[in-house]
Order: sequence, then C-alpha cells, then structure tokens
Amino acid sequence: MIRVLIADDETLMRAGIRLILQNDPEITVVAEAGDGRQAVLLALKHSVDVALLDIRMPGGDGLKAAEKIASSANVVMLTTFGEDSYVAQAMKAGATGFLLKDTPPQELINAVRKAANGEPILAPQITRRLIEKHLTTPDNSSEARRKIDALTDTERTVLELVGQGLSNTEIGEQLYLATGTVKAHISRILPKLGCANRVQAAIVAHEAGLSRS
Repeated sequence: MIRVLIADDETLMRAGIRLILQNDPEITVVAEAGDGRQAVLLALKHSVDVALLDIRMPGGDGLKAAEKIASSANVVMLTTFGEDSYVAQAMKAGATGFLLKDTPPQELINAVRKAANGEPILAPQITRRLIEKHLTTPDNSSEARRKIDALTDTERTVLELVGQGLSNTEIGEQLYLATGTVKAHISRILPKLGCANRVQAAIVAHEAGLSRS
C-alpha cells in the first residue's frame, strides 16, 4: 500500500483529494493536516510514502514543511499557482513533483503512484527548463564534479539521464536495464551525492555539466 498524507488548509479540498485517491485500492490516506506544522508531525508519525502539500498554508507553509518531510517521504506540491517560480521553490524545498489543484482525478492517482517510486511529477522539458533557469548555481560546478567522481560509470550514465528528466522506465529502455535495476542504481547514487531525491540529483548533474541538452 502507498501511504499518503494530504495537507491543505481547506477541508473540502482535502476531502475531495481523499475521495479521488480512495478509488485506487493500492493507495491509502493515513493522515490529513490543515497546516504546515501539523503536516510535518503527521508525516513522521505515520511513516508516509507520499505527502501531498498545499504551497500556501498557515502555521508554516507547504514549502517549509516540504524541507522537513522530503528526507523521509516523497513530496508533491499542490497549488493553484503554476508559475515557474513556485515550481522552482518547491524543487529547492526537496519536492519530487508539482501539481495544480485542477489536475484530473486519474492524473492525480498516477502522480501519487509515480511519486511513491521517487519519479518526478513534471514533464522532462519542464524539469530541464526549471533546473537550467532557476535551480543551478554556476559557483557549485567544482563541488558537483567532485561529487560525481564517486560514481561508477554506470551510475554516471544513469545520473545523466536523470538530469534530462527521464523516468525510471525510460532510463531502463535506453540502457536495456530492468526498472528495478534503475531504481537500485538511483538509491545508491543519492547518498553518494548527498541528495534527498532525484530532482536534487538532476541539479548536481547539470551543475557538473554532465547532462546533455
């Protein structure tokens, strides 16, 4: 089962999301929060796999909550604001995905499933644009290159494809690897890079000049 936390200060929004997710027998909503502080406490208490967080909430907003939750769960931000700046802030906070609140029900379910596997909930072209325009820091290039020196050749190749925004399945198809094998490589890559998730790893790849355009 995929254990989900929903955090939104609007009760009706939380209820609607819960009803949608209950249509999938492999997803269970284990906790709901009305503000950021409560979201952090409940995420840790219930050992959630995916946290759906509204960006703007009282008691510490979703971005602040994401920073604290991202090390233990995959975070997807929910918002009515679709500008790049909000997406960039969410990615910096450690989120693996970003969805607008008017996302169709099946897409929301699919997004939760992808997030549970640590896959980014953004189109590859959006991921690349955000990383290149908003998230990379040129001053970090030497540090990024030092980090990737710890990777094996295969891990470097996988990281390069992660930097292009490819999913585990797409990486597997390119490298003729099983999806589970790709996941295993990424699970080894993240601690070597000191990253909490694949989006942060993609940033390192771009800063190191590893990812092809």
